[in-house]
Amino acid sequence: MKKLLNTLYVTSQGSYLSKDGECVVVRTEDGEKRRFPAHVLGGIVCFGNVLCSPFLLGHCGEKGLAVSFLTERGRYLAGVRGPQSGNVLLRRAQYRLADDPDDASRLARSVIVGKVANSRAVLRRCLRDHGGRVDRDALDRAVAVLDDCAERLRRPVSLDEARGMEGRAANTYFAVFGNLILAEDPAFRFVGRNRRPPLDVANCLLSFIYTLLAHDVRSALEAVGLDPQVGFLHRDRPGRPGLALDVMEEFRPVLADRLVLSLINRGEVRARGFVRKESGAVFMDDDTRKAVLTAWQKRKQDEVMHPFLKERIALGLAFHVQAQLMARAVRGDLDGYPPYFWK
Repeated sequence: MKKLLNTLYVTSQGSYLSKDGECVVVRTEDGEKRRFPAHVLGGIVCFGNVLCSPFLLGHCGEKGLAVSFLTERGRYLAGVRGPQSGNVLLRRAQYRLADDPDDASRLARSVIVGKVANSRAVLRRCLRDHGGRVDRDALDRAVAVLDDCAERLRRPVSLDEARGMEGRAANTYFAVFGNLILAEDPAFRFVGRNRRPPLDVANCLLSFIYTLLAHDVRSALEAVGLDPQVGFLHRDRPGRPGLALDVMEEFRPVLADRLVLSLINRGEVRARGFVRKESGAVFMDDDTRKAVLTAWQKRKQDEVMHPFLKERIALGLAFHVQAQLMARAVRGDLDGYPPYFWK
């Protein structure tokens, strides 16, 4: 399972990736060459002007290694994957559940409950650790709203109602997210969630890390044979990995959002590492991007207690555990999908 934590991120522009035996070889423009054994990799992510040989792409397809291509700024473009694996009966069961409003609502509610509970836990952790430096009343009100959403989701509701609860919880959470940023530099001020393009430093970091999270969750779902395109909470849309977006919801607050807060509050990223374009869009420079990728990989190594397995695992493996639990729920081996709850 160790290899599932390892993703090769290639950010050096002009790099060329090729196959040499069982190794991935990365050649940069300045002639530097590095080798990575394919069997220890869980995926490859290429940023910007990075080329791959067709032989390497074929090898990755055979070995089940996903190769994703992003713009230099982190926007997803395309991916190369081998033949779809897994039991066709599992995927057919997934499609039937997605087409049934009651079953789709049941699974979507589980995902949303995980997201709401974890969002609430992030706010409570901030109140506990930094109660004297934040607007306690605002955070208390937000926690109360999230409590109400979680309570309402304990009962069966329609899919549209569940989506409405998710939207209410997300709006409430991001309305106070700026309180969690303790850095005094006004460049890190957060006034609300925005994307495509991000208009401030915090949103730039959030969008970038959400892209990394989506890549890892999608790979985990494909590894167990589920179709990442067909979700329960997110509506079907060409090119959108609906199920990957569903499963990653419970990880957004505790993995992505907390990592962004750590990077900012601990001074691991600086305002000078971001560039604002004439359009108002904000992007990170190469050094900042590499620092974020390093922090992301390190964060996935942290050990946590999985609430369902009752075992300590690396946080990066939680994606794969949740994918397996989702497959079992789809097959009917479990009464429902147990989301990942962070404590």
